[in-house]
Amino acid sequence: MLTRRLGTCAAIGLALAAACGVGDASAQTYKLMTGPQGGVWVPMGGTFKAMFEKALPGSTIQTLPGAGIANVKGIEEGKVEFGFGNSTSTVDALEGRAPFEKKASNVCQIANLYPQYFQIVALADAKVDKVGDMKGKTIAVQTRGNTAEAISADILKANSLSYTDMGKVNFMASYNDAAALLQDGHAQVFTLGTTIPASSVMDLASSRGIKMVPVSDAEVAAMKKINAGYVKGTIPAGTYPKQDADVPAIAYSAHFITACKMPEDKIYAITKAMATQMSDMVAVNKAMARMTVKDMAEDIGVPFHPGAAKYYKEVGALK
Repeated sequence: MLTRRLGTCAAIGLALAAACGVGDASAQTYKLMTGPQGGVWVPMGGTFKAMFEKALPGSTIQTLPGAGIANVKGIEEGKVEFGFGNSTSTVDALEGRAPFEKKASNVCQIANLYPQYFQIVALADAKVDKVGDMKGKTIAVQTRGNTAEAISADILKANSLSYTDMGKVNFMASYNDAAALLQDGHAQVFTLGTTIPASSVMDLASSRGIKMVPVSDAEVAAMKKINAGYVKGTIPAGTYPKQDADVPAIAYSAHFITACKMPEDKIYAITKAMATQMSDMVAVNKAMARMTVKDMAEDIGVPFHPGAAKYYKEVGALK
């Protein structure tokens, strides 16, 4: 009688294990680092969790808070498998530039997600028609070490300038604070790096005449030599009030990265899911509305995971 009961319990246990995925070699929990609360990476992480769990049957995606630099470090150190990143910071990691202590070797690209734009905003009467005209002006940038602040220093370097060539440099904690300096006439130019249109620029434009300062092809080429993550972008005409023409700008990608050690078949499945379910991503982030598979596969200086490259080659998005 006892033997029969034990056999019955064992059978039930095996059935429950099969139903729950216990003992299934394909079952796996993967960690995905998103971003700070209040940012778009958190809800996008929820979308990816549902998408990836469907693409990888039996697997669980655990989302965790993070940030661009922290996510790269987490993947490189083997603490997580997936994360969102900014292309420029990820390239810095691959090159071993600050704030990274050494070159990253386990960080691979899955997909570009949406562009972010480095925007140079000048008062209309400041006579700043190009970056070189910023010399001697009072400018406002982000606090030191932030992405847009680093790009500000790089664009000046590309023009053989530095902060010492400015009349004054204000390091601001927020874009709104920087815009307020221009609104009050205490600065002529401020820089920012974000999606378009930026609310801080829209607010400034409602009270002061502004001009979006363009960058040249030569400046873009010089910037790419500094950091391969920089690309040429366009702020379309009409993005901001009285902006009658397209404005060439430095752009960089918010992108999705993974550990290079991840199995090829799993990353292939995830890449395919992202490419074929773009509407799910757009529902969370309107900045991705115009994204194509070819955009996802654009070379930004971060090596593609073999699984992602395989999918992109199959659909003709990557040679």
